Amino acid sequence: MSFKTDIEIAREAVKRPIQEIGAKLGIGSDDLLPYGHDKAKLSQSFIDSVQDRRNGKLILVTAINPTPAGEGKTTTTVGLGDGLNRIGKKAAICIREASLGPNFGMKGGAAGGGMAQVVPMEDMNLHFTGDFHAITSAHNLLSAMIDNHIYWGNDLEIDIRRVVWRRVLDMNDRALRQITASLGGVANGFPRETGFDITVASEVMAILCLARNLKDLQQRLGDMIVAYRRDKSPVFCRDIKADGAMTVLLKDAMQPNLVQTLENNPAFVHGGPFANIAHGCNSVTATTTALKIADYVVTEAGFGADLGAEKFMNIKCRKAGLAPDAVVLVATVRAMKMNGGVAKADLGAENVAAVQSGCPNLGRHIENVKSFGVPVVVAINHFVTDTDAEVQAVKDYVAAQGAEAVLCKHWAKGSAGIEDLAHKVVEMAESGASNFATLYPDEMPLFEKIETIAKGIYRADEVLADKSVRAQLKTWEEQGYGHLPICMAKTQYSFSTDPNLRGAPTGHSVPIREVRLSAGAGFVVVICGEIMTMPGLPRVPSAETIRLNDNGQIEGLF
Repeated sequence: MSFKTDIEIAREAVKRPIQEIGAKLGIGSDDLLPYGHDKAKLSQSFIDSVQDRRNGKLILVTAINPTPAGEGKTTTTVGLGDGLNRIGKKAAICIREASLGPNFGMKGGAAGGGMAQVVPMEDMNLHFTGDFHAITSAHNLLSAMIDNHIYWGNDLEIDIRRVVWRRVLDMNDRALRQITASLGGVANGFPRETGFDITVASEVMAILCLARNLKDLQQRLGDMIVAYRRDKSPVFCRDIKADGAMTVLLKDAMQPNLVQTLENNPAFVHGGPFANIAHGCNSVTATTTALKIADYVVTEAGFGADLGAEKFMNIKCRKAGLAPDAVVLVATVRAMKMNGGVAKADLGAENVAAVQSGCPNLGRHIENVKSFGVPVVVAINHFVTDTDAEVQAVKDYVAAQGAEAVLCKHWAKGSAGIEDLAHKVVEMAESGASNFATLYPDEMPLFEKIETIAKGIYRADEVLADKSVRAQLKTWEEQGYGHLPICMAKTQYSFSTDPNLRGAPTGHSVPIREVRLSAGAGFVVVICGEIMTMPGLPRVPSAETIRLNDNGQIEGLF
């Protein structure tokens, strides 16, 4: 049996002019700033004009811990949006933009798959509307201005050993993780050690995704701490006088991008912080605007629920005053088998026992989502190799956890294959059963917040942190940052900090390597285990097989 590739399906899509897509949500053509015929940005004046409307229902799509078998979280997000429209609901999708790093590394694109995709797929996975380039440029403008300030006399008395603002690049490049800058003599400044992070880990990216408007954006940019003096007092971005120029560079990037699904339903694609090193959610602007103009908004949070959903609840919802009405937890039979110890090469063979032994990972996520007071349904993203007995094993396990699992065939059938889930989501959202609460209060001390996540979500026994880390957290509390939420930077592959520890481990420890204060974004980043804020390329990167064919079309992107 042969199937068309995602890119072949996307290429055959019958797209409607973007003005028609906007009209479905009551957006006039004057309020769409077109980038070609099939994508546009939403004007700030339109965003401002709908703020007094009541919100629609907010549906979060999350998943189990990712495995090489694939889970299909974005595919399910897109499919559910199409499914809700199919059953007569006015629904919009809100997802993140794709980073070039994983596209050319090993992950591939981020626009869904099969018959549940957002198009134009090639554009979305490459330069799109230039938002990531704008973020990279704004971030590195600040880097240049810091070094320039030091070169021209250092009036702010910055301790060049304590410049904490690194540079960024939207590419996986391990060679840049740690570098020495300003070599080559007096004319090039003062040599110092620094490094690069990937753009999606930039605090500027986080701020763009949390800011409500341009004024809020500039305020947050100004609040960023870029360095410390010898007395350890902070130097802010506004001290460098970079916040105004950075806001100018980000002016267009702040506006949400509107595109469409294969079934011509509206999708907002905006922002893209990774969930393993940042907060993993699309922009507050896109989500809150969509809620004003759609009855249902389906959004996703990156990786498994231990990272993306936790940060969606504790960071995004806390900051934006949002509360999800229902959560969809995506799982696959194949991933259950991998969690049960089956090798990737053997996933095609029926193995009900392995499915059952792999299900505790799913059960842990169900428990965790319920701990936020939000009703949850499991979406079994169907693969053709799944047998009825394997699917039933997942359904039986989930039922024993007090939830329901629904088989979804949107990859193969589009919206027609996910109607059952759409009806279930409507039932849950309309029931008013959501009693959302964050995991910890603002006033809890920072280290206790870290322990609350590690013990409550990861089921760790303890958090391991050097005296210097604990002292740093105390200092930030004394400086007025104790109320901030925590953004854990941790492997996505496990509840623990060991990527090879699958299933639902207990009795493990969470070692903290470093803590970083994102004062502008408004959270404390806690870097755990071996997680890197600048990824490297795999032995055989996807870039090796991405090319243009004889017709000038892109091949190998998916």
